[in-house]
Amino acid sequence: MSAALAAGVLSLLVREGATVAVAESLTGGLIGATLTTPSGASAGFRGGVIVYATDLKSSLLGVPAELLAREGAVHPDVAAAMASGVRLLAGATFGLAVTGVAGPDEQDGKAVGTVHIAVSGPDGLLRRRDVLLPGSREEIRKSTVREGLDLLRGVLEAQMGEHTG
Repeated sequence: MSAALAAGVLSLLVREGATVAVAESLTGGLIGATLTTPSGASAGFRGGVIVYATDLKSSLLGVPAELLAREGAVHPDVAAAMASGVRLLAGATFGLAVTGVAGPDEQDGKAVGTVHIAVSGPDGLLRRRDVLLPGSREEIRKSTVREGLDLLRGVLEAQMGEHTG
């Protein structure tokens, strides 16, 4: 399912003349790998940053250190800042970011399966999704890829609707 979803997202990006960059924490590069599976991916995918360590979210993506100190790495505002940061860093039209807890243990008082996803665009934060995903560590990571790509697809479809409506 994720491969077809990735191909659809890439098709929308190319149709719009747009690109995406990803900032991944709990998925460790799975979104980037999924987006680069279809042939021709380079037309819509700029690249990605794996920011597994909390300090890298700040030093590489510009997530405010005070936000990380106050809320921890698993927070909706952290996902939003990561999305904006990777979009700017990579020179992409859109930034997609994910942060969360894949398990097996909770993190910063957040339950296993807690995931925050954000998409940023030229006009700032476009959309956010906060979910509690069931399953094993592997299942949570795979579900996060699907949720992230689905959120991006929704943003792209809405953008296209604005251009045609």
